[in-house]
Amino acid sequence: MAHAYEWWQTGVVYQIYPRSFMDSNGDGVGDLVGINQRLDYLKWLGIDAIWLSPIYPSPMADFGYDIANYTDIEPLFGTLNDFDALLHKVHQQNMKLILDFVPNHTSDEHPWFVESRSSRESSKRDWYIWHDPAADGGPPNNWTSFFGGSAWQFDEISGQYYLHMFDVKQPDLNWRNPVVKEAMYNVLRFWLDRGVDGFRVDVIWMMIKDAQFRDNPNRPEWKPGDPPYARQEGRYTEDQSEVHEIIREMRALVDSYGERVFIGEIYLPVPRLMSYYGEFLDEVHLPFNFQFIELSAWNAKAIRTCVDTYEKALPEGAWPNWVLGNHDRSRIASRVGKEQSRIAQMLLLTLRGTPTCYYGDELGMQNAIVPHEMMHDPQGKDNPIHSRDPQRSPMQWNSQPGAGFVKPGIASWLPLSEDYQQVNVQSEQNDASSHLIFTKTLLTLRRAIPALTIGSYTSVDGMPEECFVYVREQEGKRYLIALNCSAEEQKLSLAHIKQGNILLSTLLDRNSQVDLNSFSLRANEGCLIEIAD
Repeated sequence: MAHAYEWWQTGVVYQIYPRSFMDSNGDGVGDLVGINQRLDYLKWLGIDAIWLSPIYPSPMADFGYDIANYTDIEPLFGTLNDFDALLHKVHQQNMKLILDFVPNHTSDEHPWFVESRSSRESSKRDWYIWHDPAADGGPPNNWTSFFGGSAWQFDEISGQYYLHMFDVKQPDLNWRNPVVKEAMYNVLRFWLDRGVDGFRVDVIWMMIKDAQFRDNPNRPEWKPGDPPYARQEGRYTEDQSEVHEIIREMRALVDSYGERVFIGEIYLPVPRLMSYYGEFLDEVHLPFNFQFIELSAWNAKAIRTCVDTYEKALPEGAWPNWVLGNHDRSRIASRVGKEQSRIAQMLLLTLRGTPTCYYGDELGMQNAIVPHEMMHDPQGKDNPIHSRDPQRSPMQWNSQPGAGFVKPGIASWLPLSEDYQQVNVQSEQNDASSHLIFTKTLLTLRRAIPALTIGSYTSVDGMPEECFVYVREQEGKRYLIALNCSAEEQKLSLAHIKQGNILLSTLLDRNSQVDLNSFSLRANEGCLIEIAD
């Protein structure tokens, strides 16, 4: 009997940053009604699941990752009724909706923390991580925040410090407290009962900290100009062994609702990343694989090493996944250039495993230029070079002023990318050679060819060093993906394969029979080729 695959194994996930997708009410900020208005576009594109960055009530110190109420909608984005209407329409369109779950910290304006902070005797004092000052009156240890400076904030009223691994307005919850666990599991139940299809869990690997509060070692290789958070190794603040038990409990809860997905944000080296699948594949379905985001060099050898190492490390039965960009990292077209961004897209959508696409990457959107005085990101206000605002710029729908994200004459919350008049949905839908048409064609082929979703993966040796070539195979049908990661023509010889049919070139100008014994890839070209038997 054929193996049955879950929707999250064969589908494509599309990340929406709600502030930046579509403004429906003229306040310059995207919202849930706006997303609802654009669902037809996502259906046309060929997306299976939408993941929304946080939409909960928040003072927006870290743009929704500082949550003041886990079971409601931020008024800027709409209401619970708007959410229910969106979820209903997503399901009508035969798509899925994934929410962001942020369990590591709340806002300092969350009623839980307000109560916790009120006195040392508060019933919720132990819901957060409080500690007496060190002997000299300073912070309890040397832990540093991801946003720079100490991770400890002194509270004058109670004379203790509270822990915040991120912004000072994001106090860390105490996951060793069983009452906290139950309160957070009830949050998951609230949204699952409403019908959501799963969660992407923020910084899941950081929920537990060292019980002895030992100092983190410094990284000797850190140098000025590197991100502040990289100065320290997170030995006692990340990847603690007890976190796995909590993740297993969360997963069991999610599984009790049927076919749902549980995704973890985890920035760890591959061998440590693999442990988050769980010994019995009972932790996260997909520990996010950020290797392409973190590649220091974009070349065929580095990419192949990434893919082969990851494939080899996967536990038996574990499902792979790939990501090119997200709201925290520079856009792929800005990192590798416009020509190579098509190669990257072909790579993402033809590798084995679940791809997650970042909104706008299907257009070839690039980082916007955001002047310091217009920055919102707390990281960027302190250090503009590390701002995450440029990759969060508004979606480009058309060439009108406001790019269709806002009505002409309304200021968007972040500036638009300068190329919006050329790089936008409307223009690209009408251009047969555009990045958007290329992406849609690729998604259509991916859906039609089982080998590209559930087939095996094998990399091919003996290729020019600037080319990454691999085969996907399912039930005897084989497909060759040949990617030229350079700006020079490359000649390939696959004498053992010989004949093939080009189904798609990244340049969208050839689909013909080809002799693979002697085959040329043009500069920055990738081809998807059906291998003739």
